[in-house]
Amino acid sequence: MKTSAIVLLIMLPFIVFGQDSLSSHYKIYSTAKQRVVTIDEIVIDMAKADVLFFGEEHDDSTGHAIEYLLLKKLADKYPDKVALSMEMFETDCQNVLNEYLNGLIREKNFKTDARIWPNYKDYRPLIEFAKANQIPVIAANAPSRYTNMVNRLGLNSLQQLSSIGKSYLPPLPIDTATGAYHEKFAQIMGGHANMPGMQMYQAQNLWDATMGWSIASFFKTHPAFKILQLNGGFHSEEKLGAAAQAKKYAPQIRLLNIATYSDNSFNNPDWNKLAKNGDYIILTDPKLPRTF
Repeated sequence: MKTSAIVLLIMLPFIVFGQDSLSSHYKIYSTAKQRVVTIDEIVIDMAKADVLFFGEEHDDSTGHAIEYLLLKKLADKYPDKVALSMEMFETDCQNVLNEYLNGLIREKNFKTDARIWPNYKDYRPLIEFAKANQIPVIAANAPSRYTNMVNRLGLNSLQQLSSIGKSYLPPLPIDTATGAYHEKFAQIMGGHANMPGMQMYQAQNLWDATMGWSIASFFKTHPAFKILQLNGGFHSEEKLGAAAQAKKYAPQIRLLNIATYSDNSFNNPDWNKLAKNGDYIILTDPKLPRTF
């Protein structure tokens, strides 16, 4: 396939979005209203919430287009009171991110120093929109070197970090989410037998706790803001993971969550099967190309 054709396939959902017909490639279900709804209804629903967790599939091109649309509609509905929070940036890159958003550094330097994800092209429209509209962006994730350290040495190893290292993380010690989340994690790992020790699960909890803490910290200083948090779906399904951690760090915070799937049941979905995963379930057309 020629390069031009590949680019066209990758950009198709965004071209469709530009023609205002992207809606034919996704369906949104409200578990509270028990019916299919629109993006505008989610935006209106945010009047009674502080954070909207968007659980994505990282390679879902339609999902990324919906994220952009949500951010734009939230900014229109709640002017000067919207923030974007992202798993895709780590807390120690917050200053670099701020410098780029404020027009102080070149994109080339930003991409290098912020350690962007390989599929940054999927998130660049959101960052550029935030930059153009002076929307704060929260680098929410734990530095990967620390999640790797916990995966090898356990949570207690974080106590050995310097005060600078600890400043990028929630207050220590990090609490692990036992019960339903632990069982859910074990299930996706193929059972407890595939989880030697607890380090892998503890690393997952550090990941979630840092995102929850980053969101809660911004919320405490910007209580009137609406925060759109982007993360992989597992981190916020059933309002567990990062969503539960945000609630722990800021008990008064009000949350809504979206669980998004590119699924073969798109034409005839079983909403009841998925309803427990989110306040809103979004199914996208699996026939559209993935971004990677």
